[in-house]
Formats: sequence, structure tokens, C-alpha cells
Amino acid sequence: MSVRTDGTIAPGFEGVRDVFAEVVANGHAGAAFSVVRHGEVLVDLWGGLADPRRDEPWREDTLCVLFSGTKGIVAAALAALGVLDPESELRRYWPEFTPGMRVHHALAHTAGLPYVDAEHDLLDVSGCAELLAKQDPLWTPGTRVAYHALTYGYLVGELLRRATGQSAGELVAEVLARPHGLDLHLGTPAHLDERVARLVRAPDYRISTFLDDPQRRRIVERMYAGLLDSDELMNSPAYRRAELAAGSATGTARSMATLYDLLAAGLLASPEALAAATRTWSEGTDAINDRPVHFGLGFELADPIGTYGPATVAFGHSGAGGGRHGAWPDAGLGFSFVTNELRAENSDGRADRLLAAVHDAL
Repeated sequence: MSVRTDGTIAPGFEGVRDVFAEVVANGHAGAAFSVVRHGEVLVDLWGGLADPRRDEPWREDTLCVLFSGTKGIVAAALAALGVLDPESELRRYWPEFTPGMRVHHALAHTAGLPYVDAEHDLLDVSGCAELLAKQDPLWTPGTRVAYHALTYGYLVGELLRRATGQSAGELVAEVLARPHGLDLHLGTPAHLDERVARLVRAPDYRISTFLDDPQRRRIVERMYAGLLDSDELMNSPAYRRAELAAGSATGTARSMATLYDLLAAGLLASPEALAAATRTWSEGTDAINDRPVHFGLGFELADPIGTYGPATVAFGHSGAGGGRHGAWPDAGLGFSFVTNELRAENSDGRADRLLAAVHDAL
């Protein structure tokens, strides 16, 4: 059976369409890819299956769980709001927190709290935040960088609630989604469930593919706590309803690309706020995962392994299984690749190929 792709491209982007068709044809589920520049949609493509179990096709309005692409959405809201001083101690906003932690430690993955070290329900946002506030860091905050896959969300979500009185999901809707017509949701409501793609794992799917050390592998297993080792929790309504500021948002590629286009154009945050959010706050080899990392305030930045394509200046956030969302400020554009087929990073070249094709088209 041939795999259908749909959508539109601007003249000159035919090569992107060809690569996308190959990506979908060589997969077992579905995907969408979008590029937006100065408000103009240059690429808007979708194809494959939103639910492989039922042969349900991916449609123009199919939503997909964004996993850590959520972090970029929350970082955009933070930059737009300007309510947190990155140099302040967390205790300025969160008095119960253990002393010695600054806001930028939480935002740039140097806090030393990569997992919740107590019995917990990963969907209990406030409960996990309360546990982290009393937990001793694994290292002195700021001295090492290591990706905080889920705890980033508990920390930042609670900081936002303390600073604004609103949840991260409420702020995403109020500051980003509604004013700009973005189909993005943190705490996806039940009436949208029928539009959400079903996530499937490739047979060889695994996380932390740069990591060989068995002791640190056990730390990674604690970090994700069963989220990605089966299809059930990540496909559950409960997961989508939870306002996990680290990973449970849903959205479309077009809306994610538009979000980053708006950021790059200075239409969401002030130039000063965006400059602060996208300058280097931490970089190096991840102390747990052995992967090169480069962080701003909640955003990933261009790294030595080319996560954000051929552009030398970029910011955004990737997501588990292959999602890639970001901006090339020098080109003045935003892009997004979303997929419901989770592949291991060391064997997944889908977004790399698409970004290379966009670069060639420019």
C-alpha cells in the first residue's frame, strides 16, 4: 500500500517535499513537518498514519504528544512573561526550597535534581514539586550540567505558579495559544482526544543512546520512571491531561513552527528577554547521559552534533523519539517536525534530513 502525503510548499521547496515523502514512506506511523518565515507558511506537510492500529490517516489537524518539545513552549511563555529573575535564588519565589539553588540552575539543567528520589506519581505535578523542594541535589547546583527530563517541568511549573498564581498550562493558553491562534495544549482537554495521534515505539527504540555506563543507566531509568518503556502511559488521557511542563503538551507542526517564527521575529518576547533566554547558560558533556548539550533558559541551543541542522545559530527543543522544533534566527524562520513513531536518536535521521533540505532550499 502506498503511503499518502498531503500539504503545501512554497516554490523552491520541492526538495523538502521529496525528503518528507521518503521519511513517511520508510516509517510505520505518521509525521508532519512545517516551516514558517515571517508569518508565511513555506512548508506544511503531513502523512502516514495517526493510528497504525486502525489505519487512521494523519490529517491536517492531527495533534501529537510533543514530549520535551513542551519545554520549548514553556520557555517561550517564560520569556514572554518575564516574571522570573534567572539570577535570583529559588527561595525568592519558593521559600520552602532547599537553599543554594538559583532560578537559572532549574532552567538550564544544572540543578542536580534529575529525578524524584522518593515514591511518587509522575503525573502528580504539585506532589513531585514538593518532594524536590526538600531533596538534596546530586551535586552543587551550577557545577555540572545534566538533562532533567521530567524534573525540569516540576521545578519550572511550580516556579511559574508561585510567581503568577497560574499553572503552566493556563499560562501557555493565555500567553501563547489563544492570542496567536496556536493549536498547542498543555493539559489537553477531552474534546480533543479524537485528534491525538497514537504513539508507537520502533522495535529498537531506546533512550540515552550516548550512554554506556551501567550505573548511570540506572539513573536514567529512575529519571523516566516507566514513561517510555511501554505504549500505555504515554498514550493515556491522564498523561495528556497532566500539565507536565517537561513533556505532556500536544500540538501540530504548523503551530510549533509558527511559535518559533513569532519568537525569532520578536513578536512574543522583548529582544532583551529573548537574548537572555537564548544565550549560553550551560554547556558541555551531560554528566549522566554523555551527550553534548547546550542550554539557554529552557531552550536547547545549537550543539556540536548538529541537533538543529546546518544553521550555526539556533534555539528550540527536541522531543523523545524524534521530534525537533526550533528557530533559525539568522534566516528568520521557525520549523517543526512531529511524529508518533519513536525512534532511537542514534538511528533516527528524519529531522536531520528535513532540516538539511530546508537549508538547501534557502
